[in-house]
Amino acid sequence: MGVIEICNSFCTIKSNTGHRFVASQIPSCSFEAIHKRVISMASTLPVEHINEGQKRLTGDSFIRPHLRNLSPYQPILPFEVLSTRLGRKPEDIIKLDANENPYGPPPEVFEALGSLKFPYVYPDPESRRLRAALAEDSGLESDYILVGCGADELIDLIMRCVLDPGDKIVDCPPTFTMYEFDAAVNGALVIKVPRKSGFSLDVERIVKVVEMEKPKCLFLTSPNNPDGSIISDEVLLKVLDLPILVVLDEAYIEFSGIESRMGWVKKHENLIVLRTFSKRAGLAGLRVGYGAFPLSIIEYLWRAKQPYNVSVAAEVSACAALQNPTYLEKVKEALVQERERLFKLLEQVPFLNPYPSYSNFILCEVTSKMDAKKLKDDLAKMGVMIRHYNNKELKGYVRVSVGKPEHTDALMECLNRLS
Repeated sequence: MGVIEICNSFCTIKSNTGHRFVASQIPSCSFEAIHKRVISMASTLPVEHINEGQKRLTGDSFIRPHLRNLSPYQPILPFEVLSTRLGRKPEDIIKLDANENPYGPPPEVFEALGSLKFPYVYPDPESRRLRAALAEDSGLESDYILVGCGADELIDLIMRCVLDPGDKIVDCPPTFTMYEFDAAVNGALVIKVPRKSGFSLDVERIVKVVEMEKPKCLFLTSPNNPDGSIISDEVLLKVLDLPILVVLDEAYIEFSGIESRMGWVKKHENLIVLRTFSKRAGLAGLRVGYGAFPLSIIEYLWRAKQPYNVSVAAEVSACAALQNPTYLEKVKEALVQERERLFKLLEQVPFLNPYPSYSNFILCEVTSKMDAKKLKDDLAKMGVMIRHYNNKELKGYVRVSVGKPEHTDALMECLNRLS
C-alpha cells in the first residue's frame, strides 16, 4: 500500500518502504509549475454522444463485489417498532427475546447521565477512566484492556486487523451469528464445525480443521449463545495449543458461576477475551464492551480503532455502574435464581424441552408437532416476545430470556393457554 501525490505535471507514488516512483505525465491536464495553474480543455460534444456506447454508471458499481450479495444482520426489533406492530404500549410488552437485563443499570448511572458537564467535548480516545475502573474490577492491568462501542465493534476490529480477504475463520454453530456476519463483511471465509448433541464443542474436528485449512481465528462463546453451555478449562487449553488466534466471547460469564479468563491473556499470546456491560450492568442501549488482549496484539488494535469510539455518555455510565458492585451482584443473583425457577416451569410444558443453561436465557426444543415459528407468533399476539430462529441448526427451537418473576408468570400463563 502507498500514498499517491499529484505534484505539478507528474504523479509521485510513495510506498510504505519509503521509495518514490514517478509516473508518466497526466495527459488530460497541463500543469505550470511556476504559476501553479491548471489548464484543461472543455468538451464541445453533447453529453449523449460522450455516453453513447458506455454502460450507465450506477452507485452500486463502487461497492466491493463480495458485499453486493451480503445478507444484512437480523437484529431484534426495538420497543417502539414492537409497540406499533402489536398495538400495545411498550410497558405492556414482555420482552424476553434479546437477553437484556430487565432490572436495568444501578441508580448511579441515571445520576451520572443527568449531570454530564461536557457532552459537547469529544470523549477520551483511550477511555482512560473506564479502563482504570475495569482494571480494578478485573484484576488485570489496564494496558491489556481495550474498550469498544459494544463487544460487536471489537469483533469487527479484530477481524479488520487480523484477516486479509480470503482468510479463514472457524465458527462453531449454533452460536452468536455476529462472527459469521463480520467475517462476510471483511471478505473472510467461514469454516463451520457444528457442535455435538448437547451443544458441546467438537474439539477433535476443530483440531483437524486447523491442521488442514490453516484458519487464522477461532471464535468461541462461553456461556454459548443460544444454549447456555460453558467451555471447560481443559477444552480451552486444548484449542489454545493450536496455531490459531482464539477469541473467547464472555458476554454472559457473570451468570455462569465460573471465573473470567481475562487474566489468561498474559500467558497465552493467541487468546483474546471479550466482555460487555449489556447483560451484567443493563447498558445494552449505551453500547459498551471491552476486551483483554495480549500486549503483542493490542498495540495494533490501538492503531486501527476509531479514535472516539466510546461516547462520553457510555463511558460515564459504565464507570458509574462499576461504582455499585453490590447492586450488580444482587441483580445477577436474582436472574440466576429466576433462571432456575423458569427452567423447572418450562420442563412442565408438554411441547417444550428446555436445556440447562449457565446464562440469562434458556433454549427450548419445540416438540409434539408444535411449530416453533407459530409459537413465537402466538405469544407475540399476547404481548410476550421470545426468540425464534430461521437457521438450520436451530430449526424447531426457541430461546427465552430470563426476566423478572412477574415476566415468568405472564409467560407461563400464555404457554398454558396454548397447551
